Amino acid sequence: MQVYCCFEHIELAFEEVIEEFEQAPNFEKLGDKEKLSTVCVYCSNQADYLVTN
Repeated sequence: MQVYCCFEHIELAFEEVIEEFEQAPNFEKLGDKEKLSTVCVYCSNQADYLVTN
């Protein structure tokens, strides 16, 4: 599972991954190149983080 999100919605992404996989998620800050075409799945603003299982 991969969830791209902005800073405002990182908590929601954490909760979603934890609920589905029952373990702590991994997350990384996106680089400038990745940010250009990636949007937050919750609000469609520019994504800042990738949260994974």
